[in-house]
Amino acid sequence: MTTKQTPPFRAEHIGSLLRPDYLLEVRRKFDKKEVTQEQLRELEDRAIAEIVNMQREVGLKTFTDGEYRRHMFYDGFFEYLEGFEEVHNPPLEIFKLYVPDIHAFVTTNTKPASTTLCTGKIRHVKSGYLPQFEALKALLHPDEAKNIKLTMAAPEWFHLRHGEHAFKPASDVYADREAYFNDIAAAYRQELEVLYAAGCRNVQIDDPLLAYFCDVGMLKGLRDEGQDPDELLDAYIRLYNNCLAGRPRDMTVGLHLCRGNFRHSIHFSEGGYDAIAVKLFNKVNVDCYYLEYDTARAGTFEPLRHLPKHKSVVLGLITSKFPLLEDKTQLKERVLEAARIVASGTDETVEEALQRMSVSPQCGFASHEEGNLLNADDMKKKLELVKELATSIWADA
Repeated sequence: MTTKQTPPFRAEHIGSLLRPDYLLEVRRKFDKKEVTQEQLRELEDRAIAEIVNMQREVGLKTFTDGEYRRHMFYDGFFEYLEGFEEVHNPPLEIFKLYVPDIHAFVTTNTKPASTTLCTGKIRHVKSGYLPQFEALKALLHPDEAKNIKLTMAAPEWFHLRHGEHAFKPASDVYADREAYFNDIAAAYRQELEVLYAAGCRNVQIDDPLLAYFCDVGMLKGLRDEGQDPDELLDAYIRLYNNCLAGRPRDMTVGLHLCRGNFRHSIHFSEGGYDAIAVKLFNKVNVDCYYLEYDTARAGTFEPLRHLPKHKSVVLGLITSKFPLLEDKTQLKERVLEAARIVASGTDETVEEALQRMSVSPQCGFASHEEGNLLNADDMKKKLELVKELATSIWADA
């Protein structure tokens, strides 16, 4: 499936934004059943209106609600599907300890408090994202609403963490992994249809798990268990393409990869994109890639030579983890370096390659509701730097 070359916008942000203290406080009270859903919703609405105005002030053209109605970046999909159940205090035996974030929790004596498993036939019965989209749309001017970017969970999120424990292997549920994946894909297609009908034209799937396939430790863990990492990656790519099959051509789908962005600026994995670049860029049927590139742990730009001409890339050069501002001149030089490498893999000029590129922070500012180690002013300065960098390269940014 060929798609448009130009990325949605030159200055991007990944989706999650720092929550104000009053929202964090009311969320804690709501979790303790000390306030009602209506009281929580009132302060969510207030906080989202404020963060929308901040995005306007910075000059960004993409709008998100900061993921303010979620605890975690992946909330909003699986828990709304029939057939999935939240499991509290799950036994450690059902987790794959070689998965980088699980490994990090275990080595710090932090056991996951809950997880979500498939215990029955998967059916899409309700959209968890639609109310978030509609509420944000109501806060925007008509000419802004078309620029909403909705972030979604990765379809393989719970499978990589749990493997064979992710679903009940019974004849009346799912006999094998592919049958389980097929119904997840059907649910994604239905979700995208609902969102498209409501006017959503820009979706970003957040997936740190694909970047885990660049991590030597996880690859060793898979092999030690008798699994072939290449075969599993291929299965996930088939799942992605099944999820996106038949989507409208005017619905842009981006894929965001990072190496973890948990509370208090923690990352989980390391490794360049070299190991997955050919498959990632050429076999996953998305339009653009949002890639972490703020530190050496993400490797070099060399894998970008595999980016085909009909796709675009958003370079996550500015860290969202810490307040120190990067040097704009050095950032611009890095963009030009990346453009030269993109061009080297095609018959394009560097200037033509630049037209398929954008810039952003390397990840969101609050993948978990507690957020990273910077404050609201720091976050705004980071986003202003993204905008300034984009304008210095693309005058129409």
